Amino acid sequence: MTTNQFLATPALRAADQLFTLRNANDMRLTISERGAALVSWWAPDRYGKVADVLLGYRDAHGYADNSAYFGAVIGRWANRIARGRFMLDGAPVQTAVNDRGNHLHGGDDGFHKARWKLNASNAGVSLRLSSPDGDGGFPGKLDVQVHYRLDDEGRLTIDFEAVSDAPTPVNLTAHPYFNLNGGSADVGDHMLQIDADFYLETDPGGIPVGVAAVGGTPFDFRQPAAIGPRLGWPDAQIRLAGGFDHCYCVKPHAMGRAGPLREVARVVDPGSGRRLQVSTTEPGLQFYSGNWLDGVQGRAERPYARHDGFCLEAHAYPDQLNGQCAAAVILRPGQVYRQTTVYRLSLQS
Repeated sequence: MTTNQFLATPALRAADQLFTLRNANDMRLTISERGAALVSWWAPDRYGKVADVLLGYRDAHGYADNSAYFGAVIGRWANRIARGRFMLDGAPVQTAVNDRGNHLHGGDDGFHKARWKLNASNAGVSLRLSSPDGDGGFPGKLDVQVHYRLDDEGRLTIDFEAVSDAPTPVNLTAHPYFNLNGGSADVGDHMLQIDADFYLETDPGGIPVGVAAVGGTPFDFRQPAAIGPRLGWPDAQIRLAGGFDHCYCVKPHAMGRAGPLREVARVVDPGSGRRLQVSTTEPGLQFYSGNWLDGVQGRAERPYARHDGFCLEAHAYPDQLNGQCAAAVILRPGQVYRQTTVYRLSLQS
């Protein structure tokens, strides 16, 4: 049976409430009310050695700023909106601009910085946030809930729900950075597999410019491949982003809409034997190879370096508000936004 208990990290406790989910195999997952962030995930390797597989900050001050979005819930809009602009029911909307002239991850003061209301029980941890009309430039009052559950099979299930009193776009995601070797090296040796035939090419600002087939490119992870060697491929998209920061079309027939939960990606660290499996209801999966981690001070004595962690963020397509599937991401009064993503940590057999 999965059990829950409080576990306070002393440097964090003074400012932010934390709660830890612990399963029968002594896997521990710590969640903060600040940004509804996943702070630590302690899991054993094939030799029984336990390590934290998440990147994060050493104290509450880091999470209050969280410019790297470590572990946080992202909203109201995950990923990018070109120039922060879109049309909603015939009227222009301008949102916060914070990344090379575009909107990214809710803006500088998005959900990742907010203090959520935390409620814990034997069923898991629920966090709630009320986003007022005009927050980040988005219309409508939006009430959001995220629920975390950790089971004895190592599955972290993340359920999102949201309702609004006015039409507004909603696109939420979780933003944990993983390093399955526990930080003993970068993620270059990690073997990645993504079930997608297509990905979105981007311009220099990270805005999609078209759909491209993965075949014959470094983006082809339909069969497991090490991340590190692909970072050095002579590919224009890799050079443009400094690595991978691209959305994969994991549900190409969904037309930008959520669908049934299914597994879409797997990552294995050969050294530790730890394996991560990702399942989601979302049409897009952003693979980010930690291209901008260099110099970010985390929990360790030395700052993080490029590619010390990776993200697999499940959400709608970047800039979908300015594409053919914009209607799929507009939440209207009386509707409920729902999204589920599952990260499962286990050992390779």
